[in-house]
Amino acid sequence: MTVMILLEKIFVAAVCFAAKAFGHKPERRYQWRPIAASACKTGGVDEEAGVGGGSSAFPVVLVQIPMYNEREVYKLSIGAACALEWPSDRVVIQVLDDSTDPVVKDLVEIECQRWKGKGVNIKYEVRGNRKGYKAGALKEGLKHDYVQECEFIAMFDADFQPESDFLLRTVPFLVHNPDIALVQTRWKFVNSDECLLTRFQEMSLDYHFKFEQEAGSIVYSFFGFNGTAGVWRISAIDDAGGWKDRTTVEDMDLAVRTALKGWKFVYVGAVKVRSELPSTFKAYRFQQHRWSCGPANLFKKMLVEILENKKVSFWSKLHLLYDFFFVGKIAAHTVTFIYYCFAIPLSVFFPEIQIPLWGVVYVPTVITLCKALGSPSSFHLVILWVLFENVMSLHRIKAAVTGLLDAGRVNEWVVTEKLGDANKTKPAMEALDAVKVIDVELTTPLVPKLKKRRIKLWDKYNCSEIFVGTSIIICGFYDLFYANKGYYIYLFIQGLAFLVVGFEYIGTRPPAPSAE
Repeated sequence: MTVMILLEKIFVAAVCFAAKAFGHKPERRYQWRPIAASACKTGGVDEEAGVGGGSSAFPVVLVQIPMYNEREVYKLSIGAACALEWPSDRVVIQVLDDSTDPVVKDLVEIECQRWKGKGVNIKYEVRGNRKGYKAGALKEGLKHDYVQECEFIAMFDADFQPESDFLLRTVPFLVHNPDIALVQTRWKFVNSDECLLTRFQEMSLDYHFKFEQEAGSIVYSFFGFNGTAGVWRISAIDDAGGWKDRTTVEDMDLAVRTALKGWKFVYVGAVKVRSELPSTFKAYRFQQHRWSCGPANLFKKMLVEILENKKVSFWSKLHLLYDFFFVGKIAAHTVTFIYYCFAIPLSVFFPEIQIPLWGVVYVPTVITLCKALGSPSSFHLVILWVLFENVMSLHRIKAAVTGLLDAGRVNEWVVTEKLGDANKTKPAMEALDAVKVIDVELTTPLVPKLKKRRIKLWDKYNCSEIFVGTSIIICGFYDLFYANKGYYIYLFIQGLAFLVVGFEYIGTRPPAPSAE
């Protein structure tokens, strides 16, 4: 598995560097030209321009913003969407509010009314239950009559703030290339320098965007939709069967089903959309559970469907099953934990087991260097980042197994509280918890109740990380005094990394809940 990952990283890097060397940009691979830019006004809110000089040359675009109790960021996302440069009579802003907090609900509705008073075509939509969570909200949003006039959908999560020219730079790909279903853009993080945790996330996601999605777009015209900061062709969504809530990765589910229908995707890395990273470890850990459990669960549910598909080539199916799902979503988590955090530490107790040097040093080093190419400015943090990724592999492999077995927390959703401003602190009395756990199958609104409780030891610390870290350090001492295999330096620092995370000395600290 380690060699499989190595080959995949080298291939991805080679594709991206070759594309850069030969100027293989999306605008050259596909037809792209501006859509009568002179007829466009900014966001349709220019008072002197009236309705914004709408033109039939522009397709009608629906901008969807799903929300759930987004007190801190709702103004940012709605304001950014309403400022998009597009004729006002050719764009509809749709705010899908699933909030259970009546105060937040009122604030979002008032904000929508405020923009509506400025001449923006904005719709505030709510539904009677939260069935299907985000997928359910997006599916419900497409049922309104005014959506029938729309050709494309631009989707943004509540903490995403697109630049005003977002539609002007993305929609032409869909207009001039009828075989393209999705235009995905890159995320730009507003709080990446807040702490080491956000910096590590930036390093991982930069590699994902700059290399994995870029290579997928160039070679296969396919990659996983990121759930936000993308523009879809509505007819492609309908052709794939629409939104489904069978997993917690409804975005990836739709992307795979659309690809199996023969549609193409294009990644445009030059277009960046501002967003926020979770800065508390608890929020990040739950997010990673969903991002690891969902793909594994989807792999299980779509395996037969992919194999039996007749519309795509053998190589496309091989890429989906082997590269996209198995190597990227399962093998990567398995190798990282089982090999680096279990097999190598335990091998010190068995003198007859000799792991070859290339397997311990050379291959992992090359893999790390390939992944570090995504964030050259953070190269000095590579060692710390690798140690942290090894720690996170504990949660990712548990989540992947949960998804494959379709058991336990497989349908668990986590909504992280967004701050909106990385430097702003939230009063403790306003924060219930860093995360709220919601099941995807809920059919009635979930109203969280404020309860005072004592902080138990296993709530205050991450016991699984402490246990694994202590065990690895014990293996390090055994190697130092008895086995003499030379692994003890790695084992000591890796064990220490587990302990640092276990005692939550990473990320920002959420407000402590009140005790009885």
